[in-house]
Amino acid sequence: MKEEKLQGLLESMTLKEKAFQLTQAPGLFYVEGAEIVGTDVRDDLTEEELAMMGSTLYIYGQEHVKEVQERCMANHPHHIPILFMMDVIHGYRTVFPIPLGMGASFDPAGAEEMMRISAAESSAEGIHVAFSPMLDLVRDPRWGRVLESTGEDPYLNGVLGKAMVKGLQGEKAEHHPDERVSACIKHFAAYGAPDGGRDYQNSELSEHTLREYFSSCLPGRC
Repeated sequence: MKEEKLQGLLESMTLKEKAFQLTQAPGLFYVEGAEIVGTDVRDDLTEEELAMMGSTLYIYGQEHVKEVQERCMANHPHHIPILFMMDVIHGYRTVFPIPLGMGASFDPAGAEEMMRISAAESSAEGIHVAFSPMLDLVRDPRWGRVLESTGEDPYLNGVLGKAMVKGLQGEKAEHHPDERVSACIKHFAAYGAPDGGRDYQNSELSEHTLREYFSSCLPGRC
């Protein structure tokens, strides 16, 4: 029944509505004073178009989330709720060691517990999805985002990444739904291998390198 209802909703949506569901708007577009991320093109979007966005980032706190959600659902042609997303890299309210430090611990159970606590804290503030874990394979210390990864070893990244995803999401969706968030693994693939360690720079990677090192970082491969 749920699948039939979803299929019917999908078939009733216009191409524009579907495209907006795949689009994310900065929190500043909805809440004054929210963190600025991306380009500010707020004036080019109508209230209905903002309501049709699939997700937003860096809006948190029950009051803000509730107000924005109600406004967006009221203005959406199909009343589809918006997803609230946030970078939760090494803790939310409770600050834990950075992922690079967690990698040095070789402690999957500790990584899982860290993200379980992070999920409970962020979920309580209305967050649905965490941009975490960051499973880039990092081998150039000049790159400024090395600290977000658990290190340079594909197997270790995969093992700890699997533990972090489990901590964020739980074993099954029905387990403690109010204390879990969805995990968004990033930044695949090969984002962490820019030339000269310069962010958003070119990368020279063969298919062999991608398959041998980067694909083996995925949790499902460990």
